[in-house]
Amino acid sequence: MVSGRISSAWKSYRSVGIVYRIGVAFVLGSVLGLVVGDAATILQPVGDLFVRLLKMLIVPIVVFTLLMGVRQLTPSSLGRVGGQVVALYAATSALAVAVGLTVANVIQPGSRGLESLLDQAEAQSAEAPSFTEVVLNIVPANPLGAMAEGSVLPTIFFVVVFGLALALVQEETDDPAVSRGIETFFDLAEAGAEAMFKVVWGVMEFGVLGVFALMASVFGEAGVDAIVPFALLILTMFVAALVHIGVVYLGGVVLGVLGRSPLSFLSGARDAMVTALSIRSSSGTLPVTMSDADDNLGVAERIYSFTLPLGATINMDGTAMYQGVAAIFAANVVGVNLSLADQFAVVSVAVLASVGTAGVPGSGLIMLTLVLTQLGLPLEIVGVVAGVDPILDRLRTMVNVTGDLAITTAVAKWNGAVDFTTGVWGDGVRSPLAD
Repeated sequence: MVSGRISSAWKSYRSVGIVYRIGVAFVLGSVLGLVVGDAATILQPVGDLFVRLLKMLIVPIVVFTLLMGVRQLTPSSLGRVGGQVVALYAATSALAVAVGLTVANVIQPGSRGLESLLDQAEAQSAEAPSFTEVVLNIVPANPLGAMAEGSVLPTIFFVVVFGLALALVQEETDDPAVSRGIETFFDLAEAGAEAMFKVVWGVMEFGVLGVFALMASVFGEAGVDAIVPFALLILTMFVAALVHIGVVYLGGVVLGVLGRSPLSFLSGARDAMVTALSIRSSSGTLPVTMSDADDNLGVAERIYSFTLPLGATINMDGTAMYQGVAAIFAANVVGVNLSLADQFAVVSVAVLASVGTAGVPGSGLIMLTLVLTQLGLPLEIVGVVAGVDPILDRLRTMVNVTGDLAITTAVAKWNGAVDFTTGVWGDGVRSPLAD
């Protein structure tokens, strides 16, 4: 009887989405910290364990998910259309990080209220490396050593180069054994990635307790002043998303490349944008995104059937933008000023890591561990921001999906595969605005 009740309670608990449970833990932990004060810091070891579990995930996630992403970028697919779309995805991702860094540098979201957080992780002052050193350090002298040390950017560089080399050999080889071996290698990477997603699920389940403990400790030590930075963090991400969509997508792509009305584009992408805000998943929104591309934007299936699934995998502009915002937030919290070289490293890590970031809810938190590790900033920040991540994730996903459609339409125009007489573009034709 008792075991049945426990089982039923567990099922009811699990029926609530993990992000909502983490959100509740965030609130309850914050309230506990505010009520009991310094006594709440006794829970710090639970939060520390959550942070160690996150650290455990970094290198395996990088290796397996990047190999999965590279598998889709085989040389045969990197033809004219592939080259165009990958170049645009990479360029807009880099711009997204730059926008996030710029807006965050102006607002400084973590500069007030959390000064006492993570005292044990105070940054050591050191001379900032030169731009040349930053670039050279991307290439690992010892790839296995870089993985063992948890050096993120060199690991990403090696895995991407190695994965593309495997794909090139597979396409050129006449030896069936070699081809089968490479296919098996990629299959093992995909299996490893799936296994790591299960581990991530377990870590995030524990993260409910971890976030509760972290927030209790944070607010127990910092008091009510700790509320301000989270509101500023959400505001910063909101402003950055508006700027990126308005300037890069609507101004640069829709007006500059397509020569069309931004309002028409927004009306055509509306369903996908609203769906992305609702379910927080680029991959989950894909059927709606494809429908918008076909019915509303007039893009030929031969284009969107390739570019949109690829975009759901590698075009994570919103997620990349968030890394810039969160990096400045983390630096503010621990009182560090990020140099231009540091911020260039954020752009590099965010763009490269976005190739392997899954288009699923919460993937930005895992990606954030890579950026913070590269900068030497405390991973406790991941737990600190996890409670407001459901809000931030909706904004990130909307940016991702909007970018997928904008870039797909631009590539379709360059390849004569978009009909501007139909959908939202055509005169006298049904427009979603009229619904």
